[in-house]
Amino acid sequence: MQFSLITSLVLMAAAAFPLVAEEGKKPLGYQDTPLVPGLQWHVHDGERPQPRVVTPGTFSTQDQPGKPPSDAIVLFDGTDLSKWQNQGWKVEDGAMIATKGQQVSVEKFGDIQLHIEWTSPTEIKGTGQGRGNSGVFLMGIYELQVLDCFENQTYPDGQAGAIYGSYPPLVNACRKPGEWQTYDVVWECPTFEGDKVVKPAFITVFHNGVLLHNRKELLGRTNHKKAAAYTPHEATGPISMQDHGNPVRYRNIWVRPLKGYDQP
Repeated sequence: MQFSLITSLVLMAAAAFPLVAEEGKKPLGYQDTPLVPGLQWHVHDGERPQPRVVTPGTFSTQDQPGKPPSDAIVLFDGTDLSKWQNQGWKVEDGAMIATKGQQVSVEKFGDIQLHIEWTSPTEIKGTGQGRGNSGVFLMGIYELQVLDCFENQTYPDGQAGAIYGSYPPLVNACRKPGEWQTYDVVWECPTFEGDKVVKPAFITVFHNGVLLHNRKELLGRTNHKKAAAYTPHEATGPISMQDHGNPVRYRNIWVRPLKGYDQP
């Protein structure tokens, strides 16, 4: 009977210990500081929602694509075209090759982080716009130009990394033909009320790690030989790549839908 009583007391103490430790835990932050302007949280508020934990990806090399972050939606991993509408493009040696028609993602997106890798043909043909021409279209509408601009000039708002027809890139960061190149994009889609633009689109672009556009405000949808202009459209849209008659290759395509810090 005595042993049973002692055992019960020990078990009760063990069960209570975590509660005592939890109650005695040092607070993460403060509740007696001013509110952050416009928010419900105090400065250094320990009760503010913690950021989600994401495992970072790895960097690509010329021989091997990197791994995406743990929360990325992988659109092309080098194996098949199941995430894409145009099954006519070739898949070869881990790359998707522009062959016939526009390639359009099945899934549609709003604000995203986009990572995409591309390479222009090693066999150099043509000059200017006729050399390694393709394009990445945000929401299927707004074009980020793909072109072989290594020692190859063209009109500035049509070169690699340009917001086609609107803004040249800050610099020309092109690698040699046949070398893999990366675009890392932060895309903020426009919003409309009827025919009115309530918020324009914004884009940030890094080409091979070099900044080309820093939250640049877009003037509207991409046009050829016409000024960009907005036309109302849905709140989400696909990622698409252009076939312009050149066998440009793509690999390692992934997106991360963007949500606010307090909207995990």
